[in-house]
Amino acid sequence: MQVVQAVRFGGPGVLEVGEAPDPVAGPGQVVVDVSFADTLFLDIVIRRGVPGPWAVRPPYVPGFGVAGRVLSAGDGVDRSWVGRDVVGRPGAFGPGPGTGDVEQAAAGFSPTGGYAERATLSIGAMFPVPDGLGLDQAAALINDGFTAMQIAEAAGIRSGERVLVMPAGGGLGSLLVQLAHAAGAQVVAAARGRRKCELARSLGADAAIDYAEEGWSERVREATDGKGLDVVLDGVGGEIGRLAFPVAAPGGRFFAFGSPSGSFTEVDPGEARERDVTVVGLMQLPMRPGDERRLPAQALAQAAEGRITPVIGQSFPLRDAAAAHAGMEARGVIGKTLLLPGDTAEAGV
Repeated sequence: MQVVQAVRFGGPGVLEVGEAPDPVAGPGQVVVDVSFADTLFLDIVIRRGVPGPWAVRPPYVPGFGVAGRVLSAGDGVDRSWVGRDVVGRPGAFGPGPGTGDVEQAAAGFSPTGGYAERATLSIGAMFPVPDGLGLDQAAALINDGFTAMQIAEAAGIRSGERVLVMPAGGGLGSLLVQLAHAAGAQVVAAARGRRKCELARSLGADAAIDYAEEGWSERVREATDGKGLDVVLDGVGGEIGRLAFPVAAPGGRFFAFGSPSGSFTEVDPGEARERDVTVVGLMQLPMRPGDERRLPAQALAQAAEGRITPVIGQSFPLRDAAAAHAGMEARGVIGKTLLLPGDTAEAGV
């Protein structure tokens, strides 16, 4: 079968197309004929060789989410799964999921195996694709849907609150805009470029501001009539995230969960106390036993019911994974980027 491997750590060019033996389902596993593979900025971070809680060494096959049809099942798996459409995470976890300890959950974390024509999934890491939901939508939700539900629950967004979502033009941010809007919040979206701002408005944002423009944080404050934000959902990090902190209103909640800029937003604890702003980092997001299944299932169900819609901006053939990564790094893509085995993808943006 065709796979894409990161042959070493580095830029997009380290992703090379190759051949590998077809996987065999072990006990508690199935083999899936992959129709769509998810791409995450996490894939890029790991490919660059950034240290983290993942047990990954080159050469390896990236990818932490796939959707497709079950081809075979291993020992201990009900044979009724064969022939069904499923979505799941092919990567392996250490002892953490279900323990409620996020740091322990990350130990031994190996988010790999998805950039391939076939992948193995553990029965505990896969879900049936609900009726009315496409395989592409399921692939777009298996990771970002999980995270969006986790953040939205932790934020406890209430009707009438003022909420900043950034970046609002990607796969995760576009879901958070929808969830905040559905909760009855006044949503201010921040994104890079006109297209992403327009997308955020179409999903329910009351205002959309380009954070590539000078003075953008003041425009965010102006969008709330100078009152500031009750909730800031910061998936950007770095200097942009730091500029967003002052627009959080006294008594507000600031969630710093993303670092595509290169680092998570750093907030001085003393400043946070002085301004009475609660700061929650990625590793502080609550994770209760069973959430690793409850939250993705919730996202899939809400999408099947039409309550949220994953935005799939572009797809690339599997062999063009390097181009997909390059587009993501250049911030030239919108919404979710998927990889498709074969030659049916619409490459580009």
